[in-house]
Order: sequence, then structure tokens, then C-alpha cells
Amino acid sequence: MQKRSTPTVERALAAARNLGVRHWRRALRVRAGLRWNEEVFHLLLAAAVGVLGGTVNLIFYHAIEWVKYFTLHRPGDLASVAELLEWWQRLLIPALGGLAAGLVLHWGLQLVQAGATNMLEVVVAGDGRLKFRPGLVRALSSLVSIGTGASIGREGSITQMAATLASKLGQWFDWQPYRLRLLVGCGAAAGLAAAYNAPLAGAVFAAQIVLGNFSMSCFAPLVVASVVATLVSRTFFGIAPWYSVPAFEFTSLGQLGWFLLFGVLCGAFGAGFLRMLAASEGMFGRLRAPLYLRLALGGAIVGAIAVGYPEVWGNGYGATNKILHGQLAWEFLAGLLLAKLIATVAAVGTGTVGGVFTPTLFLGAGLGTVLAMGLHSGGFATELPTHTFALVGMGGVLAATTHSPLLAMIMMFEISLNYSMMPPLMLACALATLVARQLHPDSVYTAPLKARGLEPSADTPRIGAAHQQRIGDLMREPVSPVRDTMPLPEIAARFLEHTFNFLPVVDAQNRLLGLVALHDLKEHLGGDNDALRSVIASDVMRPVPVMLTPAQSLTDALPALLASEQRNVPVVNSLEERRLVGSVLRAEALGSMAEAIAIGSTWKLR
Repeated sequence: MQKRSTPTVERALAAARNLGVRHWRRALRVRAGLRWNEEVFHLLLAAAVGVLGGTVNLIFYHAIEWVKYFTLHRPGDLASVAELLEWWQRLLIPALGGLAAGLVLHWGLQLVQAGATNMLEVVVAGDGRLKFRPGLVRALSSLVSIGTGASIGREGSITQMAATLASKLGQWFDWQPYRLRLLVGCGAAAGLAAAYNAPLAGAVFAAQIVLGNFSMSCFAPLVVASVVATLVSRTFFGIAPWYSVPAFEFTSLGQLGWFLLFGVLCGAFGAGFLRMLAASEGMFGRLRAPLYLRLALGGAIVGAIAVGYPEVWGNGYGATNKILHGQLAWEFLAGLLLAKLIATVAAVGTGTVGGVFTPTLFLGAGLGTVLAMGLHSGGFATELPTHTFALVGMGGVLAATTHSPLLAMIMMFEISLNYSMMPPLMLACALATLVARQLHPDSVYTAPLKARGLEPSADTPRIGAAHQQRIGDLMREPVSPVRDTMPLPEIAARFLEHTFNFLPVVDAQNRLLGLVALHDLKEHLGGDNDALRSVIASDVMRPVPVMLTPAQSLTDALPALLASEQRNVPVVNSLEERRLVGSVLRAEALGSMAEAIAIGSTWKLR
């Protein structure tokens, strides 16, 4: 006979079941909280990139000091060192340094595999993959140039190298392009923040100029990378501002009138500077001389100018401090402004690797001081100290060349820690940007991209999560291409190694010329092997029916994807240059589009 349970036992069993359910639900909630979160992972990656950026800045600083000690046998600011040298040393050292830096580029780039080294290019028209070896060669060349007096800054190479290392970190783990691009942005933010001790400016630079996206999913990692890099840098270099000037309180509207005019002048000067850089690059690029001779010529020009104006050596940091503290006479300063302008244009135009950020600050300080001294000598604006025009000029010319007034305002505050200059600085930066855009539509960063047909769109974010549906987010490694001169038997062997139905055909510069289809080889097979070797890829290739670009939205690419019969659709950096950078699986792209449509329909139903 089966024993019946009492009500007390049943209540105890029910309580036990309820307790077990509660514990199970609590465990599920804990598990959900610990579940993988991509945004948290990106923050952790950004912190690691910040450490890389701060370390790169430290290594660059000591490497430059070593080059200076080896070549000049003196430490300290380059302009101050140049003043102690004989005239022939001022002339000869930059020329020989340019020759050595050019030889590093010439031989180094021949030994390593070519690849993209421009961080904006791999974000705008690439998959976020920066090549380490070419980047390292360029960084070594930059070290030699900077250490021997070239009129460039070190911040460009620091930012580029930090972005390269960040990209390489993602490549080791074979991460998707959208994450590689984010890592490039974090590297750029970390490099600039560490170089200038300016965490906010580093984050804004990467968000506005490199990634073109201020969404929180992108901006938060940039902030983390900048902050960590800045603290790593401060551990070794302290927290002192780059430029120190007395505060001046602006208390009336009448004090701002002169800075409205000065903002317009900064915009015109910045646009002229950009045009001079473009003209110089074009002029020296047409010279039929090896790269190392062009860099030696650029160094010789800087050296010849330094005979009369030794302050043109280096990035101009020391001379800018002299300008801010009124230690230079008006006549000398006017000549020095023109000398530094020509020296920087010559150095950049001949192909010297480096940045123009700090030289731009020098030009702005010189322009503002020359204007202030001229006004004061005529009895105008006498109540406004000269250094106010100098500091505002630094921000105004920087805004004009970068087309980013926000970046210029923040940068000037962080490197001077002087908030009293904000009212005139904000007006001048805004006006300088508007004027510069009218006179020269491209910034110092977008001009090289536009020249190659890679101009970024101003209203389209250059990076996003995978659900934002861009070709670059879905892009993979390109199908292994064949050269246009490859014989038919080797092409057939390549088809046997893979399951692809099409192989891209490229030239020596990796430009996409056409496609070889497996079906098209049938009529050539079965003949004499020697005769088959006379047939090359360019003889049997067909035109490329569909080409995509990384910046293209998936919606815009949908008609081409539907019309294509290729499983792997080629992706080129731009339709003008047609350099093969990747491929997109047709089925995956169409599946992502279908998923996006389904999600959109679900939200509409809600």
C-alpha cells in the first residue's frame, strides 16, 4: 500500500522547489551580468593601447635625444643647439641628415613588403590594417630627420606608430575591420595625447579627424586610450604645460574686436600655408631624382635658411616660447616667420617624414606677435598684451589647417593650461576655420587622400559596429590575386589549390585589372604545355563587373551584390586607384542585409 505524504511534507517540498527556482533564477541573472560585453572589451583594449601610446612616446623621446647626441654632441632644444654651431655646421648637418633619412626610406622600403601606412587611409578606404614594417622604416627615417634639425615635429610619427601597433594587435587576433579601425583611432588618440600631455585633445583628434564619429561606443574607448597614455607619459615627464604665459582677463566686448579680424587673418594664412605645402609636394615630386636626394635637398634648404635664422631647426618649440615671452625684436621676428614657413614647406614637400602640428603652432605664434607689435607701434590695441595675440594665433592657424576649431580650442587650453584666453581663442578658431574652408576646402589631413580619390565623406561616419552595415565592416582578406604576367599553367594550379571560381588579376602596384574565371580556362587546356605557357593572365581575364569600396554602405552596394555571380566580390580602396584591399563574401553581405531589414521591420511592428 502506497504511503500518502502529509500536508506538512508537501509544503516542505514546495518550499524547497521554490527556493531552488529562486537560486536558479539568481544564478541566471548573475550569468547574464557576466556575459560577454563588447563595449567593455573595447575599453580594456583601449587601456592596453594607451600603454602602447605612452611607451612609444617615451621611446621616441629618448631615441631622438640619442640621435642628437650622436650627431651634435649636445643635448637640448635643437634651435638652441643650432645657435652654438658654426654657420657651415648649420648648413651641412640638416643636409646630411636628410640624405641619411632618405637612404633609410629608400633601402628600408625595398626590403619590406609595401603596404598602407597612412592611418586615415586605412579607416576611410581600407580595413584598418596598418603594416608594421613599412611603418617602422618611416619612423626610423623620421628619427634621423628630427634629430638632425629638419623643420618638422615628432608628434606625427608618434601618433602614426602608436596607431600601427594598435592595428597590429588586432591583426594578430584576426579581428574584424570595424574593430581594427577603432584600434587605429585609439592608437592615434594615445599617441597625440602622450606627445602633448593633452588627453582630451587626443580623444577629440581621433574622433573628429581619424574616425569621423563622436558616438559614445567610439568616443569612450578613445577617452580611455588618451587618459592612460597621458598618465604613462606623465610618469616620466611630469605635468608641466608646454607653453606658459600670464593670464589676461577679458571683461568687455570691445577687447574682442581685434580678434575677429585676427581670426580672418589666421584663416587666410592657414589656407595659404596648405596651398604652399601642396605646391611644394608637387614641385619636388616632379624632380627626377631618388628619394634620398630629394630629402637631402630639403635638408640643405633648411640648413641654408638656418645660417641666418638658426631657430628654424626642429619643430620650433623653443623658439615659440621665446616668442610668447617677447624675447624677439619685431624685424627679426618677421623674417623668422617667413624663414620658418619656407623651411617647413621645403621639408614636407621633399618627403621628410614627420608632423606639422608643432611647426604650425610656431607659425601661429609668430603671426600673432608680428600683428600685435605692428598694432602697438601704431597706437592700437595697446591694452592687449602681445602674448594674447600669440596664443590665439597658435590656435587660429591650427584650426585653419586642420579645419577643426574644437580640436584647436581644446589643444591650446591643454598645452597652456590658460583658460583666460578662451573667449578670443574661440572666436578666432571659428572664423579661421570658416575662412580657410572657403579658400582651401581640404585640411592638412584630407588633402593627400583627395589627391588619390579617397576623400572621406563629411556626413558619413567612417567607423561603426557591424550592425551599421558598411562594406568595410564585412570585408575580409582579398582572394589571393594573380599577376597579369602569370602563365596559364600556374593559374590553373592556383585554381586547383582553392575553391574559388574567380581569381583577381593585379599589376605590379596591386591595382585590380580584371578577373580570371575558371570556366574561361577550359578552351585553353589540353594543348601543348609550352604553348600554354605563352598564354598569360592578361590574355584570358575578363573585365571586373562589380567592385566595392570599404566606405560604401551596404544599402548602396546591394544592387551590385545581387547582380554579381562571384562568391567573393573584390573590394578596392577607391574606384579611381583600384588598389585591391579585400573581398566580401556575397552570401554573408546579403545575409547581413536581410537581417538588418528583418530587425528594422520588427522595430516598426513594435
